[in-house]
Amino acid sequence: MADHTSPDYFSCTLCLSLLRDPVAIPCGHSFCMDCISGYWNEADYTGIYICPQCKITFTQRPVLRPNATLSMVAEKIKKSGLNLNANAAQDSVYAGASDVPCDFCMGKKLKAVKSCLNCLASYCEKHLKPHYESATFKRHKLVDELGNLDRKICPQHQKSLELFCRTDQMCICAICTVSEHRGHDIVSAEAERSEKQKLLGVSQAEIRQKCQERVKELEELKTAVDSLKNSAQRAMVESQKMFEDMIRSIDRMRSEVTKLIGINEKAAFNQAEALIERLEQEIDELKKKESGLKQLYSTDDHIHFLQNFNYLCTPTDDGFIPRVSLNPDFSFAAVRKAVAEIKERLEEFGREELLKISKSVSEMPVYTTESRTLDRRSRGERQVNDPLG
Repeated sequence: MADHTSPDYFSCTLCLSLLRDPVAIPCGHSFCMDCISGYWNEADYTGIYICPQCKITFTQRPVLRPNATLSMVAEKIKKSGLNLNANAAQDSVYAGASDVPCDFCMGKKLKAVKSCLNCLASYCEKHLKPHYESATFKRHKLVDELGNLDRKICPQHQKSLELFCRTDQMCICAICTVSEHRGHDIVSAEAERSEKQKLLGVSQAEIRQKCQERVKELEELKTAVDSLKNSAQRAMVESQKMFEDMIRSIDRMRSEVTKLIGINEKAAFNQAEALIERLEQEIDELKKKESGLKQLYSTDDHIHFLQNFNYLCTPTDDGFIPRVSLNPDFSFAAVRKAVAEIKERLEEFGREELLKISKSVSEMPVYTTESRTLDRRSRGERQVNDPLG
């Protein structure tokens, strides 16, 4: 356990940072309030709470008690600008989730720097020293740290995989050569790696070439997409303009038809007004004569009767007034019919032309694709000495 003068004493073992709002649990260890709360929240469903540091278990969730002393010291350290460099430097070599841990470290494991293919174990710098200093490990094969070393062991004989069976195309151990793979074409893993390295170079060259081709195709496709967008935009603008022209043309036709209806309506109205005026005038005169005849009929003066008889009983000639009767079917039906025919023809024409446009656009290929079949035989004949050249 770190003493009171060690930087580790003021750091949280969960977040490895300076304690924030430190709280103490019954075993005496202290953690950040948020860290230990989150840690124990995950254990709520089991009902067993463990100290992350000493592994003591509690059957009931302990009450978190603020550690005022640690809080004060941690605050002073924070204000003084100290950053626990010693602890930070040590933390930097601890194995994280994506690192390979040392197989020989106890407790918190350090990062492995090398893996031994003979021991099938990974080592930190400290535990790797025997491999450099002892003659016992002189012939051991050290490589950069590797994970999943169990994959380097023969699952049947628990020996290191050092050979390759070309017959079965698999890695084998020395015992496999005298058992399951007896009589097979067997070479060392290094020799097979050398052969496959050549094929790897060919594959790398093919992939590089294909990648370059795809990059070029991608650029061409992006250019085509931009061109398509511009073409579509132009088509929309021009189509919009033509439709607006057609709308204006139809609007002019509408205005002309409206004007024509108005002119004919006014002419008929004026004619009817003149006839109405003449008829009303004649009616007034006839009513006056009727009144005079009524008075003449009732008079007792024989002389007055005879003197006015000829005037009142002689019909007056007021000229020809045509008999007026309104055509019950007169409602500009011909105009409505003509406009309806125009509308129907326009709609039919529009449907036909829209169908032609749709068919023309759908049959026009936007993109053309070419089938690229690579000649694997010719590719196999190529030799690439430098796969990264």
